Amino acid sequence: MKDLMKFTKMHGAGNDYIYIDCFKELIEEPEKLASKVSDRHKGIGSDGLVLIMPSDVADFRMRMFNSDGSEAQMCGNASRCIGKYVYDTGLTNKTSISLETKAGVKYLDLFPGENGKIKKVRVDMGEPIMEALEIPVDVREINSKVKKVINIVVDFYPEKYSITCVSMGNPHCVIFEKNIINIPLEAIGKKIEHFSLFPEKVNVEFVEVLSPMKVKARVWERGAGETQACGTGACAILVAGVLNGKLQRKAIVELPGGDLEIEWNESDNHVYMTGEAVTVYNGEF
Repeated sequence: MKDLMKFTKMHGAGNDYIYIDCFKELIEEPEKLASKVSDRHKGIGSDGLVLIMPSDVADFRMRMFNSDGSEAQMCGNASRCIGKYVYDTGLTNKTSISLETKAGVKYLDLFPGENGKIKKVRVDMGEPIMEALEIPVDVREINSKVKKVINIVVDFYPEKYSITCVSMGNPHCVIFEKNIINIPLEAIGKKIEHFSLFPEKVNVEFVEVLSPMKVKARVWERGAGETQACGTGACAILVAGVLNGKLQRKAIVELPGGDLEIEWNESDNHVYMTGEAVTVYNGEF
């Protein structure tokens, strides 16, 4: 009989992942496991796999794998869920913790609800990266003199979009449009993700501005496809909105899976994300 692996399914604003407590479980091939558990027909069903691990530099360490098995540098929604998991299961009794990611150490503030379990988590996502070469964006595709990609029209054949690119630990291409419900995201999202402009592929956000303090968005995540939400994407949207004069520094990003509160703090240049973290169920696989 094969060994059973204990897991917890959680979501942040509908962005669902399978979480493995690596203080108790040994995972040897996470890339293969991610594809297997993420399958919504033959597996558990999720946007990917998240490993909660010990860290030498922070309270905990996160490794996150997309549903295609590729490893991502950072996931805002997953980091919030990790905050909930480690507190609710007794791995920590602190309400402020540090989390090691491939995009650096992130800092989380945990807010318990009336039942003593964590309801919301605020994540210090760090400073946005806007230099094209650091995102990375291969600006030779558009204009080698461009240092930042802000409101630049790109021909994605046959569609042309005005794009703004930001990294929040992973690369994002933000596009402001009207009537985003009508965008054929499956087709155009995949095309932009793999476009030659982006040497490490890219996450794509189509954004409709409702007011200077609220937008709604649809997200195409590299390696996963359209998702219910994306934490780093919501942060990139806020930054792009400010850079384009469309948003104030604090706004609500409305995603199919729920709302995220995003603030780009002027004093420290950090972006802060606050949102729910929900345990769906525990199981064995």
